[in-house]
Amino acid sequence: MNIGQAIIEALESLNANKTRSGLTILGIVIGVAAVIAMLAVGSGAQNTITSSISGLGSNLLFVFRGGNENVRNPKPLTLGDADALGDPFQAPAVEMVAPYISANLSIGFAGETINSSINGVTPEYFSVRNYSLLEGNFINEENILGRGSVAVIGADVADKLFGHREGLIGETIRIEGQPFRVIGVLTPRGGGAFGSEDNIVLIPFSTAQARLIRRTGDRVDFILVQAVSADQVNQASDEIAQILRARHRTDLGLDDFQIFSQQDFVATAQSITSVLTIFLGGIAAISLLVGGIGIMNIMLVSVTERTREIGLRKAIGARKRDILIQFLTESSLLSMFGGIIGIALGWSIAYVVGLIAAANNTDLVPVVGLDAILLATLFSTAVGLFFGIYPANRAANLQPVEALRHE
Repeated sequence: MNIGQAIIEALESLNANKTRSGLTILGIVIGVAAVIAMLAVGSGAQNTITSSISGLGSNLLFVFRGGNENVRNPKPLTLGDADALGDPFQAPAVEMVAPYISANLSIGFAGETINSSINGVTPEYFSVRNYSLLEGNFINEENILGRGSVAVIGADVADKLFGHREGLIGETIRIEGQPFRVIGVLTPRGGGAFGSEDNIVLIPFSTAQARLIRRTGDRVDFILVQAVSADQVNQASDEIAQILRARHRTDLGLDDFQIFSQQDFVATAQSITSVLTIFLGGIAAISLLVGGIGIMNIMLVSVTERTREIGLRKAIGARKRDILIQFLTESSLLSMFGGIIGIALGWSIAYVVGLIAAANNTDLVPVVGLDAILLATLFSTAVGLFFGIYPANRAANLQPVEALRHE
Protein backbone atom coordinates (compact mmCIF):
# COMPACT_ATOMS: atom_id res chain seq x y z
CA MET A 1 0.00 0.00 0.00
CA ASN A 2 1.42 3.36 -1.01
CA ILE A 3 1.02 6.59 0.98
CA GLY A 4 -1.51 8.11 -1.45
CA GLN A 5 -3.81 5.12 -1.23
CA ALA A 6 -3.46 5.09 2.58
CA ILE A 7 -4.47 8.77 2.76
CA ILE A 8 -7.53 8.20 0.52
CA GLU A 9 -8.70 5.25 2.60
CA ALA A 10 -8.07 7.18 5.84
CA LEU A 11 -10.15 10.11 4.59
CA GLU A 12 -12.98 7.74 3.63
CA SER A 13 -12.87 6.15 7.07
CA LEU A 14 -12.89 9.49 8.87
CA ASN A 15 -15.68 10.79 6.62
CA ALA A 16 -17.82 7.78 7.53
CA ASN A 17 -17.78 8.93 11.19
CA LYS A 18 -17.90 12.72 10.87
CA THR A 19 -19.20 13.51 14.35
CA ARG A 20 -16.74 11.23 16.10
CA SER A 21 -13.83 12.50 14.00
CA GLY A 22 -14.85 16.13 14.66
CA LEU A 23 -14.99 15.63 18.42
CA THR A 24 -11.62 13.86 18.36
CA ILE A 25 -10.08 16.72 16.39
CA LEU A 26 -11.51 19.24 18.87
CA GLY A 27 -9.03 18.24 21.57
CA ILE A 28 -6.09 18.88 19.26
CA VAL A 29 -7.65 22.15 18.05
CA ILE A 30 -7.96 23.50 21.59
CA GLY A 31 -4.44 22.39 22.50
CA VAL A 32 -2.76 23.92 19.44
CA ALA A 33 -4.81 27.13 19.71
CA ALA A 34 -3.86 27.49 23.37
CA VAL A 35 -0.16 26.99 22.63
CA ILE A 36 -0.20 29.49 19.74
CA ALA A 37 -2.14 32.10 21.73
CA MET A 38 -0.02 31.78 24.88
CA LEU A 39 3.28 32.00 23.00
CA ALA A 40 1.96 34.99 21.01
CA VAL A 41 0.90 36.86 24.14
CA GLY A 42 4.22 36.02 25.83
CA SER A 43 6.22 37.30 22.85
CA GLY A 44 4.10 40.45 22.73
CA ALA A 45 4.67 41.10 26.43
CA GLN A 46 8.40 40.59 25.99
CA ASN A 47 8.51 43.05 23.09
CA THR A 48 6.50 45.61 25.06
CA ILE A 49 8.79 45.43 28.09
CA THR A 50 12.03 45.54 26.12
CA SER A 51 10.84 48.41 23.93
CA SER A 52 9.78 50.43 26.97
CA ILE A 53 13.24 49.94 28.48
CA SER A 54 14.92 50.88 25.21
CA GLY A 55 12.68 53.94 25.03
CA LEU A 56 14.18 55.33 28.23
CA GLY A 57 17.00 56.82 26.18
CA SER A 58 20.01 55.82 24.11
CA ASN A 59 23.19 54.24 25.51
CA LEU A 60 21.97 54.80 29.05
CA LEU A 61 23.60 53.78 32.31
CA PHE A 62 21.70 53.96 35.61
CA VAL A 63 23.65 54.65 38.79
CA PHE A 64 21.97 53.75 42.09
CA ARG A 65 23.03 53.98 45.70
CA GLY A 66 23.73 50.69 47.49
CA GLY A 67 25.97 47.68 47.00
CA ASN A 68 25.93 43.99 47.88
CA GLU A 69 24.98 42.49 51.22
CA ASN A 70 28.51 43.01 52.57
CA VAL A 71 28.29 46.80 52.24
CA ARG A 72 26.91 48.60 55.27
CA ASN A 73 25.85 52.25 55.37
CA PRO A 74 26.54 53.02 51.72
CA LYS A 75 27.34 56.64 50.97
CA PRO A 76 24.69 58.59 49.08
CA LEU A 77 25.15 59.81 45.54
CA THR A 78 25.71 63.56 45.33
CA LEU A 79 25.82 66.42 42.84
CA GLY A 80 29.59 66.31 43.30
CA ASP A 81 29.57 62.71 42.06
CA ALA A 82 27.51 63.76 39.05
CA ASP A 83 29.91 66.62 38.25
CA ALA A 84 32.88 64.25 38.49
CA LEU A 85 31.21 61.76 36.14
CA GLY A 86 30.67 64.56 33.63
CA ASP A 87 34.35 65.52 33.58
CA PRO A 88 35.62 64.62 30.07
CA PHE A 89 39.16 64.10 31.37
CA GLN A 90 38.11 61.56 33.99
CA ALA A 91 35.38 59.92 31.91
CA PRO A 92 35.98 60.42 28.16
CA ALA A 93 33.38 57.74 27.28
CA VAL A 94 30.63 59.71 29.07
CA GLU A 95 28.70 62.20 26.95
CA MET A 96 26.08 63.54 29.38
CA VAL A 97 25.12 63.20 33.05
CA ALA A 98 21.68 63.88 34.54
CA PRO A 99 21.18 63.64 38.32
CA TYR A 100 17.66 63.89 39.66
CA ILE A 101 15.52 63.56 42.78
CA SER A 102 11.97 62.27 42.90
CA ALA A 103 8.93 62.07 45.17
CA ASN A 104 5.21 61.37 44.87
CA LEU A 105 3.36 64.60 45.73
CA SER A 106 -0.08 66.16 45.29
CA ILE A 107 -0.84 68.51 42.41
CA GLY A 108 -3.85 70.77 42.23
CA PHE A 109 -5.66 73.01 39.74
CA ALA A 110 -9.07 74.66 40.05
CA GLY A 111 -10.15 72.39 42.90
CA GLU A 112 -8.93 69.20 41.18
CA THR A 113 -6.18 67.31 43.05
CA ILE A 114 -4.15 64.30 41.91
CA ASN A 115 -0.99 62.52 43.00
CA SER A 116 1.93 62.37 40.60
CA SER A 117 5.64 61.71 40.46
CA ILE A 118 7.54 65.01 40.88
CA ASN A 119 11.07 64.92 39.49
CA GLY A 120 13.64 67.59 40.16
CA VAL A 121 15.82 67.59 37.05
CA THR A 122 18.55 69.45 35.20
CA PRO A 123 18.38 70.52 31.54
CA GLU A 124 20.44 67.46 30.53
CA TYR A 125 17.67 65.17 31.74
CA PHE A 126 15.53 65.86 28.68
CA SER A 127 18.25 64.92 26.20
CA VAL A 128 19.32 61.84 28.15
CA ARG A 129 15.72 60.56 28.36
CA ASN A 130 14.86 61.43 24.73
CA TYR A 131 11.85 63.52 25.75
CA SER A 132 9.93 65.64 23.26
CA LEU A 133 7.25 68.29 23.73
CA LEU A 134 3.70 68.75 22.50
CA GLU A 135 4.15 72.43 23.22
CA GLY A 136 6.29 74.86 25.22
CA ASN A 137 9.90 74.59 26.36
CA PHE A 138 12.10 72.43 28.51
CA ILE A 139 13.63 73.54 31.79
CA ASN A 140 16.79 75.54 31.08
CA GLU A 141 19.86 76.70 32.99
CA GLU A 142 18.18 80.01 33.86
CA ASN A 143 15.40 78.14 35.63
CA ILE A 144 18.00 76.18 37.60
CA LEU A 145 20.02 79.23 38.67
CA GLY A 146 16.93 81.25 39.57
CA ARG A 147 15.13 78.38 41.31
CA GLY A 148 12.21 79.06 39.00
CA SER A 149 8.69 77.98 39.91
CA VAL A 150 8.13 76.37 36.51
CA ALA A 151 6.97 72.89 35.52
CA VAL A 152 6.83 70.62 32.51
CA ILE A 153 3.87 68.26 32.86
CA GLY A 154 3.11 64.84 31.41
CA ALA A 155 0.15 64.09 29.15
CA ASP A 156 -1.79 62.21 31.86
CA VAL A 157 -1.38 65.10 34.30
CA ALA A 158 -2.66 67.51 31.63
CA ASP A 159 -5.68 65.29 30.94
CA LYS A 160 -6.60 64.87 34.61
CA LEU A 161 -6.15 68.48 35.66
CA PHE A 162 -7.20 70.40 32.54
CA GLY A 163 -9.08 67.89 30.40
CA HIS A 164 -6.91 68.73 27.36
CA ARG A 165 -3.25 68.94 26.35
CA GLU A 166 -3.09 72.09 24.22
CA GLY A 167 -2.99 75.74 25.21
CA LEU A 168 -1.68 75.08 28.72
CA ILE A 169 1.42 77.27 28.60
CA GLY A 170 1.20 79.92 31.29
CA GLU A 171 -1.36 78.06 33.43
CA THR A 172 -0.58 77.79 37.13
CA ILE A 173 -0.71 74.51 39.03
CA ARG A 174 -0.05 73.98 42.72
CA ILE A 175 2.38 71.34 43.94
CA GLU A 176 1.89 70.76 47.67
CA GLY A 177 0.14 74.14 47.71
CA GLN A 178 2.97 76.03 46.01
CA PRO A 179 2.32 77.71 42.64
CA PHE A 180 4.18 76.58 39.53
CA ARG A 181 3.77 77.96 36.02
CA VAL A 182 3.43 75.40 33.23
CA ILE A 183 6.06 75.98 30.55
CA GLY A 184 5.74 72.71 28.61
CA VAL A 185 3.70 69.55 27.99
CA LEU A 186 5.50 66.27 27.27
CA THR A 187 4.65 64.07 24.30
CA PRO A 188 2.81 60.91 25.50
CA ARG A 189 5.06 57.89 25.96
CA GLY A 190 2.81 55.38 27.72
CA GLY A 191 3.85 52.98 30.47
CA GLY A 192 7.54 52.52 31.09
CA ALA A 193 9.88 50.24 33.00
CA PHE A 194 9.57 52.46 36.09
CA GLY A 195 5.87 53.28 35.91
CA SER A 196 3.85 55.64 33.78
CA GLU A 197 5.93 57.99 31.66
CA ASP A 198 2.99 60.39 31.36
CA ASN A 199 1.94 60.82 35.00
CA ILE A 200 4.93 62.98 35.88
CA VAL A 201 5.81 66.62 36.52
CA LEU A 202 9.35 67.87 35.93
CA ILE A 203 10.60 70.92 37.84
CA PRO A 204 14.07 72.54 38.20
CA PHE A 205 16.42 70.50 40.39
CA SER A 206 17.32 73.49 42.54
CA THR A 207 13.65 74.35 43.15
CA ALA A 208 12.77 70.78 44.11
CA GLN A 209 15.76 70.55 46.43
CA ALA A 210 15.04 73.83 48.20
CA ARG A 211 11.24 73.74 48.47
CA LEU A 212 9.67 70.32 47.82
CA ILE A 213 11.99 67.31 47.86
CA ARG A 214 14.52 68.21 50.51
CA ARG A 215 17.64 66.09 50.63
CA THR A 216 20.57 66.29 53.04
CA GLY A 217 23.39 68.34 51.51
CA ASP A 218 23.63 67.89 47.75
CA ARG A 219 22.35 64.31 47.81
CA VAL A 220 20.58 62.94 44.71
CA ASP A 221 18.39 59.87 44.26
CA PHE A 222 19.70 58.64 40.91
CA ILE A 223 22.23 59.56 38.27
CA LEU A 224 21.58 58.86 34.60
CA VAL A 225 24.64 58.66 32.39
CA GLN A 226 24.65 58.66 28.62
CA ALA A 227 27.65 57.02 26.94
CA VAL A 228 29.21 58.53 23.82
CA SER A 229 28.12 55.51 21.78
CA ALA A 230 26.75 52.01 22.19
CA ASP A 231 30.24 50.58 21.69
CA GLN A 232 31.56 52.56 24.66
CA VAL A 233 28.88 51.67 27.21
CA ASN A 234 31.15 49.15 28.95
CA GLN A 235 34.04 51.60 28.98
CA ALA A 236 31.78 54.30 30.43
CA SER A 237 30.62 51.86 33.12
CA ASP A 238 34.23 51.13 34.10
CA GLU A 239 35.06 54.85 34.22
CA ILE A 240 32.02 55.55 36.42
CA ALA A 241 33.00 52.76 38.81
CA GLN A 242 36.59 54.03 39.09
CA ILE A 243 35.48 57.62 39.78
CA LEU A 244 32.91 56.64 42.41
CA ARG A 245 35.32 54.23 44.14
CA ALA A 246 37.85 57.03 44.41
CA ARG A 247 35.31 59.57 45.67
CA HIS A 248 33.62 57.15 48.12
CA ARG A 249 36.93 55.53 49.09
CA THR A 250 35.62 52.00 48.67
CA ASP A 251 37.63 48.87 48.03
CA LEU A 252 37.23 46.71 44.96
CA GLY A 253 34.32 44.34 45.52
CA LEU A 254 32.79 46.57 48.22
CA ASP A 255 31.18 49.19 46.00
CA ASP A 256 28.44 51.21 47.72
CA PHE A 257 26.78 51.89 44.38
CA GLN A 258 25.33 49.88 41.50
CA ILE A 259 25.57 50.51 37.77
CA PHE A 260 23.04 49.05 35.35
CA SER A 261 22.89 49.42 31.60
CA GLN A 262 19.85 49.17 29.36
CA GLN A 263 21.19 45.82 28.18
CA ASP A 264 21.11 44.57 31.79
CA PHE A 265 17.47 45.57 32.20
CA VAL A 266 16.55 44.14 28.80
CA ALA A 267 18.30 40.84 29.52
CA THR A 268 16.60 40.54 32.92
CA ALA A 269 13.18 41.36 31.45
CA GLN A 270 13.67 38.91 28.59
CA SER A 271 14.70 36.10 30.94
CA ILE A 272 11.63 36.67 33.13
CA THR A 273 9.18 36.87 30.22
CA SER A 274 10.80 33.86 28.54
CA VAL A 275 10.26 31.75 31.64
CA LEU A 276 6.65 32.92 31.88
CA THR A 277 6.07 32.23 28.18
CA ILE A 278 7.49 28.72 28.48
CA PHE A 279 5.41 28.15 31.61
CA LEU A 280 2.20 29.29 29.88
CA GLY A 281 3.04 27.27 26.77
CA GLY A 282 3.69 24.20 28.91
CA ILE A 283 0.32 24.52 30.60
CA ALA A 284 -1.37 24.93 27.22
CA ALA A 285 0.49 21.87 25.88
CA ILE A 286 -1.22 19.71 28.51
CA SER A 287 -4.44 20.04 26.51
CA LEU A 288 -2.54 18.65 23.51
CA LEU A 289 -1.73 15.55 25.51
CA VAL A 290 -5.39 15.23 26.46
CA GLY A 291 -6.26 15.52 22.76
CA GLY A 292 -3.71 12.81 21.97
CA ILE A 293 -5.28 10.48 24.50
CA GLY A 294 -8.60 11.15 22.80
CA ILE A 295 -7.09 10.13 19.45
CA MET A 296 -5.76 6.89 20.95
CA ASN A 297 -9.13 6.14 22.52
CA ILE A 298 -11.03 6.67 19.26
CA MET A 299 -8.49 4.66 17.26
CA LEU A 300 -8.83 1.75 19.71
CA VAL A 301 -12.61 1.91 19.27
CA SER A 302 -12.07 2.01 15.51
CA VAL A 303 -9.86 -1.09 15.66
CA THR A 304 -12.54 -2.95 17.62
CA GLU A 305 -15.29 -1.91 15.20
CA ARG A 306 -13.26 -2.83 12.12
CA THR A 307 -11.84 -6.17 13.31
CA ARG A 308 -13.61 -8.15 10.56
CA GLU A 309 -12.45 -5.60 7.96
CA ILE A 310 -8.87 -6.06 9.15
CA GLY A 311 -9.28 -9.84 8.96
CA LEU A 312 -10.57 -9.61 5.38
CA ARG A 313 -7.69 -7.36 4.35
CA LYS A 314 -5.17 -9.79 5.78
CA ALA A 315 -6.96 -12.76 4.24
CA ILE A 316 -6.62 -11.25 0.74
CA GLY A 317 -2.96 -10.44 1.17
CA ALA A 318 -2.60 -7.22 3.21
CA ARG A 319 0.67 -7.21 5.13
CA LYS A 320 1.19 -6.16 8.73
CA ARG A 321 2.94 -3.03 7.45
CA ASP A 322 -0.09 -2.08 5.33
CA ILE A 323 -2.46 -2.25 8.30
CA LEU A 324 0.01 -0.32 10.45
CA ILE A 325 0.35 2.44 7.84
CA GLN A 326 -3.41 2.67 7.38
CA PHE A 327 -4.19 3.30 11.05
CA LEU A 328 -1.17 5.56 11.58
CA THR A 329 -2.32 7.62 8.60
CA GLU A 330 -5.77 8.03 10.13
CA SER A 331 -4.39 9.20 13.49
CA SER A 332 -1.90 11.53 11.75
CA LEU A 333 -4.64 13.08 9.63
CA LEU A 334 -6.76 13.66 12.73
CA SER A 335 -3.91 15.50 14.44
CA MET A 336 -2.94 17.37 11.24
CA PHE A 337 -6.47 18.68 10.66
CA GLY A 338 -6.69 19.62 14.32
CA GLY A 339 -3.34 21.39 14.08
CA ILE A 340 -4.34 23.45 11.04
CA ILE A 341 -7.64 24.53 12.57
CA GLY A 342 -5.89 25.15 15.89
CA ILE A 343 -3.31 27.45 14.27
CA ALA A 344 -6.09 29.54 12.72
CA LEU A 345 -8.00 29.64 16.03
CA GLY A 346 -4.87 30.51 18.01
CA TRP A 347 -4.05 33.32 15.58
CA SER A 348 -7.61 34.63 15.98
CA ILE A 349 -7.38 34.51 19.77
CA ALA A 350 -4.09 36.42 19.70
CA TYR A 351 -5.64 39.02 17.40
CA VAL A 352 -8.64 39.47 19.73
CA VAL A 353 -6.31 39.82 22.74
CA GLY A 354 -4.47 42.57 20.85
CA LEU A 355 -7.76 44.38 20.14
CA ILE A 356 -8.80 44.13 23.80
CA ALA A 357 -5.39 45.47 24.91
CA ALA A 358 -5.66 48.37 22.46
CA ALA A 359 -9.19 49.18 23.63
CA ASN A 360 -7.86 49.40 27.21
CA ASN A 361 -4.87 51.55 26.17
CA THR A 362 -2.47 48.73 26.98
CA ASP A 363 0.65 48.56 24.86
CA LEU A 364 0.50 44.83 24.11
CA VAL A 365 0.64 43.44 20.58
CA PRO A 366 0.66 39.60 20.53
CA VAL A 367 3.15 38.23 18.02
CA VAL A 368 2.44 34.91 16.31
CA GLY A 369 5.90 33.76 15.28
CA LEU A 370 6.83 31.10 12.77
CA ASP A 371 8.61 29.22 15.55
CA ALA A 372 5.36 28.95 17.53
CA ILE A 373 3.47 27.69 14.47
CA LEU A 374 6.16 25.09 13.67
CA LEU A 375 6.34 24.01 17.31
CA ALA A 376 2.59 23.56 17.59
CA THR A 377 2.37 21.77 14.22
CA LEU A 378 5.25 19.38 14.89
CA PHE A 379 4.07 18.71 18.42
CA SER A 380 0.50 17.97 17.31
CA THR A 381 1.77 15.66 14.56
CA ALA A 382 4.03 13.89 17.03
CA VAL A 383 1.09 13.50 19.41
CA GLY A 384 -0.99 11.92 16.62
CA LEU A 385 1.79 9.51 15.68
CA PHE A 386 2.67 8.62 19.26
CA PHE A 387 -0.88 7.94 20.40
CA GLY A 388 -1.71 6.20 17.13
CA ILE A 389 1.12 3.66 17.35
CA TYR A 390 -0.52 1.43 19.97
CA PRO A 391 -3.92 1.12 18.20
CA ALA A 392 -2.22 0.70 14.81
CA ASN A 393 0.11 -1.97 16.16
CA ARG A 394 -2.79 -3.74 17.82
CA ALA A 395 -4.70 -3.78 14.52
CA ALA A 396 -1.65 -4.99 12.61
CA ASN A 397 -1.08 -7.90 15.02
CA LEU A 398 -4.61 -9.33 14.70
CA GLN A 399 -4.71 -12.89 13.39
CA PRO A 400 -6.84 -13.19 10.21
CA VAL A 401 -8.76 -16.25 11.41
CA GLU A 402 -9.60 -14.67 14.77
CA ALA A 403 -10.51 -11.37 13.14
CA LEU A 404 -12.89 -13.06 10.68
CA ARG A 405 -14.64 -14.85 13.56
CA HIS A 406 -15.25 -11.51 15.34
CA GLU A 407 -18.89 -10.37 15.45
